[in-house]
Amino acid sequence: MKSKLYTTTWRLPAGSTETRCGISADTEIAMVVPGAITNAMTVDVEDYFQVSAFENSVRREDWESYPLRVGRNIETILKLFADYGVHATFFVLGWVAERQPEIVKRIAAGGHEIASHGYAHQRVNFQSPDQFRTDVGRARRLLEDITGLPVRGYRAPSFSINGDTPWAFEILAEEGYAYSSSIYPIRHDLYGMPEAPRFPFRPLRGHALLEIPITTFVLGGHNLPCGGGGYFRLLPRNVCHWGIRQVNERERKAAVFYFHPWEIDPEQPRIDGASAKARFRHYTNLKHMRRKLEKTLSRFAWDRMDRVFGLGADGER
Repeated sequence: MKSKLYTTTWRLPAGSTETRCGISADTEIAMVVPGAITNAMTVDVEDYFQVSAFENSVRREDWESYPLRVGRNIETILKLFADYGVHATFFVLGWVAERQPEIVKRIAAGGHEIASHGYAHQRVNFQSPDQFRTDVGRARRLLEDITGLPVRGYRAPSFSINGDTPWAFEILAEEGYAYSSSIYPIRHDLYGMPEAPRFPFRPLRGHALLEIPITTFVLGGHNLPCGGGGYFRLLPRNVCHWGIRQVNERERKAAVFYFHPWEIDPEQPRIDGASAKARFRHYTNLKHMRRKLEKTLSRFAWDRMDRVFGLGADGER
């Protein structure tokens, strides 16, 4: 029997355009999802020593000295996804793809979407516009050369597109990207833009580029995280699941969930000199992550970003 389709529409308050923190959003984005809503599963492909939490302990020029573990972790993830019949979007760091292109080919061969995480995992708000253009252009060309497939999506390291970097969207559009998933509308000491729209919006007037934020739910007038990452590891699994159900069942929207390959690797090397705060954020509950992820894969329907949000080959909806 054919699934019933629901069309849900996100609307801004009255008026054709609103600007939040320097980012403008068009009035209406329609999102068509099946009756049993399919959510977007995403993986940020970077290795354990490349995370922003360790940027004061690990110099970028020393990355080559650390043993790579991302390949074996990706193989585990691909097996998990195959076991649960899940296809996902992998936001691949260009530095990793350049050194282990076979990983990228394996991901694409599994029917997953390849998207860009930039090249050097440098936060957008730490770059000039010219540096950012070089980074995202290099990463996209590299990934397309490896797979022979178009790369349409981008996710900023540490969700670092914010009200201070609205120019980043213009550059992404000029560099050929169709969508970004670079905003997490929460409060956090490293990132976050709680005043941004919670659901997909167009940040550029007159351009089709789509921003697809990481999912939050609203409680007591505040946006709370339920889209994966460190919060998923640190908090009880049911908190995230409850939030996703609220978004699916009450708001009739698709959720966006993310995690990293190193989060399923409790045996990864420990970083010397990392602060207690960074160690807590990075290492807590690694040993429980795989089981929590399996429960999440089985509890909800998942697919690639481009299919969940109706993005065609040219980025049109």
